[in-house]
Amino acid sequence: MDYKLIIKDIKAKKFENIYFLHGEEPYYIDVITNAIIEYALEEHERDFNQTILYGKDSDTLSIISEAKGYPMMAERRLVILKEAQDLKGLEDLLPYFEQPSNQTIFVINYKHKNYDSRKKSMKAASKNGIVYKSGKVPDYKLVDWIGTFIKSKGYGITPKASMLLAEFVGNDLSKISNELDKLSILVETGTTINEIHIEKNIGISKDYNVFELVNAISVRDVTKANTIVDYFNHNPKAAHIVVVVGNLFNHFSKLMKIHFLPNKNRATIASTLGIPPFIAGQLLTATETYNPKKIAANITLLHEYDLKSKGVGNSSFTSGQLMKELIYRLMH
Repeated sequence: MDYKLIIKDIKAKKFENIYFLHGEEPYYIDVITNAIIEYALEEHERDFNQTILYGKDSDTLSIISEAKGYPMMAERRLVILKEAQDLKGLEDLLPYFEQPSNQTIFVINYKHKNYDSRKKSMKAASKNGIVYKSGKVPDYKLVDWIGTFIKSKGYGITPKASMLLAEFVGNDLSKISNELDKLSILVETGTTINEIHIEKNIGISKDYNVFELVNAISVRDVTKANTIVDYFNHNPKAAHIVVVVGNLFNHFSKLMKIHFLPNKNRATIASTLGIPPFIAGQLLTATETYNPKKIAANITLLHEYDLKSKGVGNSSFTSGQLMKELIYRLMH
């Protein structure tokens, strides 16, 4: 079930007895839980009818006791079990899942991993409530996710601004949404967010970032690449070598795939690799600079420097020195 439909029902005060929210992506779990907190009870009802428990500090008997309690001067109770992944004996909640109280909304937050769908408790929770699996957004869909999210807030965003944000924050939807929420306070509704907005309000340089470094290397712009790496060396928080290596590995892996595509037009590349068309165009241009033999050598280099950045075969070089040496070898 789509989380938006769950939110829609919550706002309409159509509640389930059980919400078992699990998965690798905590963002959607928090969004659904916060919506339930907002709409399940009136503010004056919460003191006596809302209980928040934590898996590490709870036991199944006390949780069931709370869930079976009666509401006081309210239509319902709300019991939320946070960090359920830390609860010992989660399967012992099965009897409650099989016969939940009609006067209680019981919310389970099981984060950072999936709960086994074959378990009896999962099947019972699904029968008498909602089980929602919150999956990670794949890296190749992150730019689209940012665009959709910012549009829902009444803004637009340029592809480059989306890429900058995705590269800087990574695949953490909570952090991305927090940064965009900050922007929505500072930027007028209806504005199309661009790299200038990102630089001024979030602190990501529009000129000195991993995205621009990859672009410089892809066209063998030695001067620009060295300038960016020098900036990283003097501003360690701007980009860690592990992030740089990871992005370059993805870049050269894509170039290798493009070389062996039977149809090398932008539309086919974008569709096959799951990337925006303007990125597909940049990658296609880069294949003219790097042939398959050089790409294979560069991927081997990136593996070598990934190990060096983690201390394997390196006892004296700093991250900045490793980056300078790496980009020289990648382009020569």
